[in-house]
Amino acid sequence: MLEPLMSDKQRSLRDEVRQYVKSVPKQLLIDMDADKIRYPREYVIGLAKKNLLGLRFSKDYGGRGLKWVDEAIALEEIGVLGMSLGCLFSLVSIVGESLDVFGTDKQKRQYLEPLLKGKIFCAEALTEPRGGSDFFGATTTAVQKGDYFILNGQKRFVVGAEGADIFLVYARTEGSAGKNISAFIVERDMGVEAKYIYGLLGTRGGGAGRLVFKDTRVPKENLVLGLNRGADVFNQMMIPERMTSAAGAIGMARAALEVATRYTDKRKAFGRKIREFEGVSFRIADSVTKLDAARMLVYGASASVDSLGSTGYTRRLVSEAKKFGTEAAWEVINNAMQVVGGIGYTNVYPIEKMLRDARLSIIWTGTSEIMDLIIQHEYYRETLKPAEKVRNVEEDAQEAGAEEEKIYE
Repeated sequence: MLEPLMSDKQRSLRDEVRQYVKSVPKQLLIDMDADKIRYPREYVIGLAKKNLLGLRFSKDYGGRGLKWVDEAIALEEIGVLGMSLGCLFSLVSIVGESLDVFGTDKQKRQYLEPLLKGKIFCAEALTEPRGGSDFFGATTTAVQKGDYFILNGQKRFVVGAEGADIFLVYARTEGSAGKNISAFIVERDMGVEAKYIYGLLGTRGGGAGRLVFKDTRVPKENLVLGLNRGADVFNQMMIPERMTSAAGAIGMARAALEVATRYTDKRKAFGRKIREFEGVSFRIADSVTKLDAARMLVYGASASVDSLGSTGYTRRLVSEAKKFGTEAAWEVINNAMQVVGGIGYTNVYPIEKMLRDARLSIIWTGTSEIMDLIIQHEYYRETLKPAEKVRNVEEDAQEAGAEEEKIYE
């Protein structure tokens, strides 16, 4: 957030997270990018020891009882570490959301509390091999037999497939059509198999893979919210999924821009610092502007969710923040590489890794095209409502009364 808008407590939180980020060893980032480390449990445990996981959740379960705006501040700082470590920080917020909002006290004690203490690790199993954006086309099934549900199916691109202890899983229940989807907390030991761990362009080290459920027995007590209420869980979950993606991407882009800015103040060509050339300095200016605009959209969406909760209006703002934040990050990091030049394409600087990481942000947790779909839908719904309290500017045209000229068909 821009400095003047922060409270003293928020500045203190920002500085606290910055201090933790500084303590994360460089070698961890390098080993994760080299796929030598697939799931850095110690990093998550370190966050838990500092009470930095699940900041928004109740103190009763180990959180801090903070707001979305506070979490966005923390996420921007965590984002400096790259997408993988930002994602592992966010997963507790994402999976924890389902428990915090919809879970029973027993579920919170059994799963949310140990998540916040770093005693267990979580992942979300949403995407299926047949498609990612088609949530209601899920083919994983859960059939109730007595006190258990029997799950069969597959999920892919699950960050934490290798490493997580529990999974938030969406499965089709009671029927093969319509919106009969339910959400479950499934423990790995209930019979979850990590079948394939993906080799990724970037965002490595999170143990992303494909999960197989074959006659997996899940106690009915692990049903979240209720039978066939998975859509309600999903709609709520899209807030943390997309807000964390946007805020984390801004932090990474900010880091890339700072690297490039320092470089252009040192590098000389034709006897001058290259920052003195408009082709360079204007890219920096454009990047700063995009980053500030994205940051304010993220914090505006965060404040709206804090105030209004999950509504059509906040759904639009969250989608705008995710789309604009991740696309701005991609542009800013590309600009950083362009002004640094050839050396920026090597691993002498971290920009090339950030570029690889950032590409995924425009795809996961809902592509930019899906965000456009939501944005236009919610905006049309808002705008086409009768507007009695605002001026009808359509009537301000000189010939506004010429109804015979207003032809729509």
